Amino acid sequence: MPLTFLFDIGKVLLDFDFETSLATLLPENHPDPANTLFTLLAKKDDFEAGRISAGDYTLWALETLASTSTPAQFHSAWQNIFTPNLPMWDTVGNLHSAGHRLILFSNTNPIHCPYIFQAYPDFALFHGAILSYEIDAIKPHPDFYLHAIRKYQLIANNTLYIDDLPANIETGKSLGFRTHQYDLNDHAAFTSWLAEELVRSP
Repeated sequence: MPLTFLFDIGKVLLDFDFETSLATLLPENHPDPANTLFTLLAKKDDFEAGRISAGDYTLWALETLASTSTPAQFHSAWQNIFTPNLPMWDTVGNLHSAGHRLILFSNTNPIHCPYIFQAYPDFALFHGAILSYEIDAIKPHPDFYLHAIRKYQLIANNTLYIDDLPANIETGKSLGFRTHQYDLNDHAAFTSWLAEELVRSP
């Protein structure tokens, strides 16, 4: 019987490193780069929840960084943070070939999307997506999950959810999803979990 898989993007399908890329926008001899980058990323949840537009976030970020970079240069640095997690993409391809339904399930923003879908064409293997900035809700708030349940008519015990953050996993568990907290450094643990789930009756 086909299953539905909910995949987080960051630290599951794509690894990322914001700090190294964004640091290139800081002026030379910046007095406190670490704290400035922390301030910038602390506001990311508001951006990804749709509470701040891409234009407003970009202008605020450049001001916070005290950067002379252009908005286009900021967008490039914001986007140039990703590395594909190749073992997981192999799994995605296998699940797609086996006829399972694959849904992206991610806190993200309008600078990263649709960029990542163009940069990494294998995202076309997914049948749908729940993206935080499009629905004005972010994980782990239940509204994010309930939106997915309604949109895709999810059946909890037929839904397998993969995410790297424990708070996100806990909300999924509370709604009856079959969950795995993914560790980028222990793909083997995911492989073992998946093998058990695929032979288990929903």
